[in-house]
Amino acid sequence: MSQYFKVHPLNPQRRLLARAAEIVRSGGLIVYPTDSSYAFGWGIGDKNALERIRRLRQTERDHDFTLVCRDLSEIANYARVENWAYRLLRSLTPGPYTFILKATNEVPKRLQDPKRRSIGIRVPDHAIARALLEELGEPLMSSTLLLPGEPVPLTDPDDIRERLEHLVDAIVDGGACGIEPTSVLDLSDGEVDVVRKGKGDVSAFAT
Repeated sequence: MSQYFKVHPLNPQRRLLARAAEIVRSGGLIVYPTDSSYAFGWGIGDKNALERIRRLRQTERDHDFTLVCRDLSEIANYARVENWAYRLLRSLTPGPYTFILKATNEVPKRLQDPKRRSIGIRVPDHAIARALLEELGEPLMSSTLLLPGEPVPLTDPDDIRERLEHLVDAIVDGGACGIEPTSVLDLSDGEVDVVRKGKGDVSAFAT
């Protein structure tokens, strides 16, 4: 049975998030809230947790996962960011956007798009997510809390606990969350390509 942490959405209790971060460091799989929806989270180098999430979500081997970072300086360690792309990221982060960028050698190849060597990266605008990243001290691999056959992500903490408490190692309850995914912008080929219209405004990039 997973550990359950009820955390204040605006003033998160650091001691609870420190325990959640320790679970991630020890190879655990957690559920946590973001500025778009609830998400699964696990350590960047953890192969076992990655396989667990693939089984849980029943994803294909080439499914893209997201690297969730604290800030732009952390992004530079894991993705190649040209000057024009940096300016765009600075204007849209933190916020409900995922950016597809060319990965650096710091990103394990199993987490990259096998053909393009790219990685999805985001900086969330959510107090709990940001505090969790601070406690962890490194990025968190992440995937939307969308279960097989479900049209939208789970959003109610009680429902999440009932359905997942035996399948994950910790649930961070930050109250009801949204169901709209991030907007995805592909910047890997030198221009902005809107891959998915989600919560983030993409009207400036409409063609």
